[in-house]
Amino acid sequence: MIYRLSLSQRLTLVFTAIMLICAVAVSVVQIRSSKQYGDAMVQRLSLELASKIVKSESLIDASGQVNRQTLKGLFNHLMTLNPSVELYLVSPSGEILADAAPPGHIQRQKISVQPIQVFLNSDELPVYGNDPRSSQQKVFSAAPVLFNGELHGYLYIILQGEDLNMLANTAWQKTLWNTVAGTLILVLLAGAIAGYLVWRWVTNPVKRLTGQVVNLEQDSISVIKQLAQKKPDLAPANEIALLNNAFIELAQKIAHQWDLLADSDRQRREFIANISHDLRTPLTSLLGYLEMLSLKADTMTPEENRHYLSIALRQGHKVRHLSQQLFELARLEHGGIKPQRERFAIGELIQDVAQKFDLPVATRHLQLHLDVIGPLPLVNADLSMMERVVTNLLDNAIRHTPDGGEVWLKVWRDEDRLLAEVQDSGPGVEEAVREVLFQRPTALLPHEQRAERGGLGLLIVRRMLELHGGNINLINSTAGACFRFSLPLADSTLSS
Repeated sequence: MIYRLSLSQRLTLVFTAIMLICAVAVSVVQIRSSKQYGDAMVQRLSLELASKIVKSESLIDASGQVNRQTLKGLFNHLMTLNPSVELYLVSPSGEILADAAPPGHIQRQKISVQPIQVFLNSDELPVYGNDPRSSQQKVFSAAPVLFNGELHGYLYIILQGEDLNMLANTAWQKTLWNTVAGTLILVLLAGAIAGYLVWRWVTNPVKRLTGQVVNLEQDSISVIKQLAQKKPDLAPANEIALLNNAFIELAQKIAHQWDLLADSDRQRREFIANISHDLRTPLTSLLGYLEMLSLKADTMTPEENRHYLSIALRQGHKVRHLSQQLFELARLEHGGIKPQRERFAIGELIQDVAQKFDLPVATRHLQLHLDVIGPLPLVNADLSMMERVVTNLLDNAIRHTPDGGEVWLKVWRDEDRLLAEVQDSGPGVEEAVREVLFQRPTALLPHEQRAERGGLGLLIVRRMLELHGGNINLINSTAGACFRFSLPLADSTLSS
């Protein structure tokens, strides 16, 4: 049942229970303290009563015997003068030798003498002893009764007799009710003040936080963004403020991730639209030439057939190359390809890749300059991926360099990283294309800019480098385009 209650109801229930327990405890402690204080005052005021009576009255006759009838008359007389007391003469062992009680009122004929000895030998009050007329413990006054220097008994005086008890019970009932009523009023007043403070400082802030969480279920993203715009408390003073800060920080992270997902989805849709456009163009050309060859194959000369067939083959290769790049980029971005690391000499890889371009370099009368500043450490990376990176960058540089131009490839070490630059003497990269060079192609760009940005090759290069903890940037240069990439170096021996 209690688990279905709200936080406010639980706090109210627990607080009310604690207040009631405190009220009962305070009342009990107060009544007990008042009774002990009253008993101590009565006993202290009558401390010498028994000893004075022993000194002034003859409780033992000349023969050393106790005359019960004589003592009963004496006790009646003394009790008449002070109705609140009851007098008894007890033996050294505690047996009652004389009393003035009416018949049938004595419930015990022997009392414990230990409290009497404590009373005579200690100053700590109150001291309680047996009441012969009841089973209660009451304060008393006592004095030893001596005859010829020998102990014959004790004068034992109950200071709160039956008559006083009857009057006291009536007074105590009224006092008890007044005490309990007053205590409850004070506790309720204090509880109301404390409850208001708890509601203001604890329950109300928690309700506000609960309201924010409940609103998330109704219109999550708009509420999250509204919550993310709030500023967290720079100096939280309590747990509620810390919890509020945590909600704000969580909302900011969710809103940021939502924006990233929305932007990624937008780029994905634009990317698909752009790739569809780029695939449609060569496919349309390929199908057009194939249809022409199919319809006019008998009327065209062999030279025309070979010309149209070569164009169709080029368009087919373009479609295949683009689809391969698209498949490879998808696998790289979604974790389908993992680097297979091994140690190798980067200088040897540069030489091997450069040899693959000997034919186009010689055909177009280009100059390829290799500058490997050594000694270089062994690189711990995927050999095939690094070969692909260098090949793509050199291929782009050679394709964009006019006949008779120059291409530079420089590699060097910078502390714990390996740096490499590929620069050409071509027209360079336009300023409008620089900002989106390493982003997915978008259909919002003109077709000419999409063609100049290098297709998917640079995206593949960047992703391969990111898988190794590296990066690539376009560096400002006086002529042509200059790409610089870096790789982290592991501790290894230097290569020769």
